[in-house]
Amino acid sequence: MPKRIDRRDFLRAAGPAVIAGPELARAARPWAPKPNTEPATEAAPRLLTGCCAYSYSKLLGAGKMTMEEVIRKAVELGIDGVDMTGYWFKSTDPAYLASLRHLAFKNGVCFSGAAIGASTVQAEPGKRAQVLEEIKKWVDVTESLGAPHLRVFAGKLPAGATIQQAVEWTVDTLKAACEYAGKKGITLGMEDHEGITQNSDACLEIVHRVGSPFFGINLDITNFIATAKADAYAQIEATAPYATHTHVRDRFADGQAVDLDRVWQIFARANYKGFMSAEYEGEEDPSAGVPKLVDKIKALCRKYSSV
Repeated sequence: MPKRIDRRDFLRAAGPAVIAGPELARAARPWAPKPNTEPATEAAPRLLTGCCAYSYSKLLGAGKMTMEEVIRKAVELGIDGVDMTGYWFKSTDPAYLASLRHLAFKNGVCFSGAAIGASTVQAEPGKRAQVLEEIKKWVDVTESLGAPHLRVFAGKLPAGATIQQAVEWTVDTLKAACEYAGKKGITLGMEDHEGITQNSDACLEIVHRVGSPFFGINLDITNFIATAKADAYAQIEATAPYATHTHVRDRFADGQAVDLDRVWQIFARANYKGFMSAEYEGEEDPSAGVPKLVDKIKALCRKYSSV
């Protein structure tokens, strides 16, 4: 089971990504923003409240909570949807997936998507083929859940590999994955997670080269590494027009508070239509920390959303 990097160890462990950022910035193409509105229509952002199952990773990992309870928590939190991180599924058997889907329906909860941790940055062709099959498997799982979106990763740069090689591997794998996902009406969102995608230029290059209407960025607002040319907010603004789903924390990896109001303004200007999902990783017990983060998200969605 993939283990996500601890936020406190983030900068220490992200060495390759720190190097990757400037290199990608020098090679970046001036990608134009993708229009989000039809001609002659006004922007009408739809900013929906959500929560990632990952927010309860401490409890899920310790066996103190189940994915069924995550669904029930959505009712308690009063949110619009849940992002079903796949790490804690009991299985991918059809009967289990059907039970989760039915429980969500009975509670009036929708699944904003699912999420896996497989990395497309693999030097060996055989491993890339395995990753593609893993993504396809989880596209099928996502379809069985009745969810429209699957979060995927690129990953860390392997020793001895170049940035451009890693981008090529990712583009090739995700093109094939999108062909499969698109036939099922499922969109893949590549997260700006640790590794080669912690720079907005890399994310934009991959999005444009994959070139699929069923592909975009699972935009985690705290994961970009600032460069001399672009701080985190500038990189969020550059990628927001391509966001397929959004993960929200209120602190960057260095502990600095995120100006969430500024972030919501960016998404409103981009005419974003989708989920702003809490992904809590604070020190507090999730039972106390998650509701506080969700309340901030609710207030900002009420302020900036058209619905």
